[in-house]
Amino acid sequence: MTLISFVVPAFRVQGYLRECLDSILGQPFGDLEVIGVDDASPDAGGDILDEYAARDPRVTALRLSRNVGLGPARNAGLDRATGEYVWFVDGDDWLAPDCLPEVADRLRTTRPDVLVVDHVRTHWNDTATRSAMTEVFPEPPGEATFRLRERPETLHLLHTAWNRLVRREFLVELGLRFAPGWYEDVSFTYPVLLAAERIGVLDRVCVNYRQRRAGAITRTRGDRHFEVFAQWHRVFQLLDRWGPAVAELRPAVFERMVWHQLTVLGNGERIAPALRPAFFAQMTADYRRFRPPEGYPAPGGLEGLKHRLVAAGRWRTFSALRAANLARATARSTTRRALPVARRTARLTRDAVLREYYRAELRRPIDETLAVYAAYWYRGYACNPAAVHAAARRLAPQVRGVWIVRRDRVETLPPGTEYVVAGTRAYYRALARARWLVNNVNFPDFVRKRPGSVHLQTHHGTPVKVMGLDQQRFPLGAVGMDFAGLLRRVDRWDYSVTSNSFSTQMWDRAYPASYTTLEVGYPRNDRLVTATAEEVLAVRDRLGLGPDERVVLYAPTHREHLPRYRPPFHPEQLLDVLGPSGRLLIRSHYFHDRDGRARRRTRGRAVDVSDHGSVEDLYLAADVLVTDYSSAMFDYAVLDRPIVVYAPDRDAYLLARGVYFDVTAEPPGAVALTFPELLEVFRSGAVTGADAQQARQRFRARFCALDDGHAADRVVRRVFLGEPA
Repeated sequence: MTLISFVVPAFRVQGYLRECLDSILGQPFGDLEVIGVDDASPDAGGDILDEYAARDPRVTALRLSRNVGLGPARNAGLDRATGEYVWFVDGDDWLAPDCLPEVADRLRTTRPDVLVVDHVRTHWNDTATRSAMTEVFPEPPGEATFRLRERPETLHLLHTAWNRLVRREFLVELGLRFAPGWYEDVSFTYPVLLAAERIGVLDRVCVNYRQRRAGAITRTRGDRHFEVFAQWHRVFQLLDRWGPAVAELRPAVFERMVWHQLTVLGNGERIAPALRPAFFAQMTADYRRFRPPEGYPAPGGLEGLKHRLVAAGRWRTFSALRAANLARATARSTTRRALPVARRTARLTRDAVLREYYRAELRRPIDETLAVYAAYWYRGYACNPAAVHAAARRLAPQVRGVWIVRRDRVETLPPGTEYVVAGTRAYYRALARARWLVNNVNFPDFVRKRPGSVHLQTHHGTPVKVMGLDQQRFPLGAVGMDFAGLLRRVDRWDYSVTSNSFSTQMWDRAYPASYTTLEVGYPRNDRLVTATAEEVLAVRDRLGLGPDERVVLYAPTHREHLPRYRPPFHPEQLLDVLGPSGRLLIRSHYFHDRDGRARRRTRGRAVDVSDHGSVEDLYLAADVLVTDYSSAMFDYAVLDRPIVVYAPDRDAYLLARGVYFDVTAEPPGAVALTFPELLEVFRSGAVTGADAQQARQRFRARFCALDDGHAADRVVRRVFLGEPA
């Protein structure tokens, strides 16, 4: 029999599900199975489960025909489980590395009905908060098992399903299932502890409990939080049914009920002010209904006062007490913020006049016909915003498109393009009054999201390296990043354009907010799909490339953690291998051109094209792309031409910068880890060999399926014309 069956329900957790599954399957322990349950999720969660099941026999993917909720989804997984123990791990959490051997050893040596493990709360800003384990058990409980009446303090551990393993036959004999609705853990975890003959506690952190910035029910306001009462009613119904066997534990369970309901009420992100009196009234009713005749261990101090107010039904006094506590907390917070506010004000004084002008313009009506475009920090007409702009001129001519550019980039704009120069009065006026704001990076922090305005984030690549909040785990690659400021900018987004399901999943976790995802393909790649042979020849001619020359484009990515690093690359040696018909185009990352000093330099058959205005031109002109961790490979793959991954610093890059997947393990073509290997790839013909072609087809199927030449049209129809998806 398998020792551990993991049941992993998945609903709207596509950005986190891979990390969860990898944390289980990557453990140095193999006696396990994973039952992944797609709870009719509207995202790619089910596809991810299918993908893992196809490549790992330990994984079973179960797709439900309709959304049933977390509790019933766990039940569906439990019905498929075959292991001796069941561990319900939520799809947005993940296991600590190397924890399973210790868990398995404890299970095998003590054979508990329930084994509770420790956890940490991992917050979106990459901080962690320890659990109450050390407070509940100041002295580690060791390996001895016990019944709940012997250690009733165990009830004070967090009442979730994912921090405990339960013997499957014990569950079957008990007939215990998860109830539907929110707070389903309550009516499962407390009865499990009440009925268990052998409870074990492992004081080792095994679970990272993700505190999501958006999407969790604990951060969602609504009347569904009233469902907590029904879950506690189920607990007391079982107490009544089991009678004398658990009667002595009723006071301790009652205290937990009052504590939990107070916690739900006290969280301002759950119960709206208008609903709080009714919630409090139900608490009072439950207090009077379930209070043990012999009393219960009520806390002292302020918490004890809250209990007494609930018992007496004194909502007004309770509300006034809460308001006073919030006022004190606000006063302390204001004092702490005073110094940072002063510093920020000092930094803004140099352009206070223009910012005041911007604020005045914000009070004027929105221009319902104005769309403002920008790309790469105002570097010019480029990328997805340029493609959307071109499509909008054709499909929505009533929309007036204005570009923001730096003064030194004005001459790069296509003739007839309307623009404003960054930093001018016209710039601030356009930002303040535009109906649509389109960018492939974020607009500056001072930009405010006006009611009625629409912010479209197009991004500028499929993510290989980790981005957004995920960079907090790789501090060497995130020096100087202001993650709180980043999230304020992300909160302005109304739409986020993605090129494939993988990008959607990664942006969900890197940029958690309430925007709408447009998974439609990349607008900038439309040109690559629709380009004719004549256009390719014309582009090559403009670049001075002959029709019979073999053109290699080398486009490495930027190393934020090593700004002066350049991968070892010797153009002359590569050209010797390519032969007399070979030409080499070299393009640095756009970060290297921020000072505007990069210039095109020709060195025989090797040409520096770093300042060429259109990277799409270079893709069309090239016969082969050589890159490393750049998103260029995803765009170039649309052309179905050979790609070589050249990653001489792979191990260091993965460690310092972090990646969502290793392109050397799942490449779009041939792979070289040293420059001599790169030369051999071309010398041997591996660049166009059968293995490289098969790898490219797998890559294209996964990442390029939506690039059909109409992505920009889909964006314009949804965002500018309001047509349904």
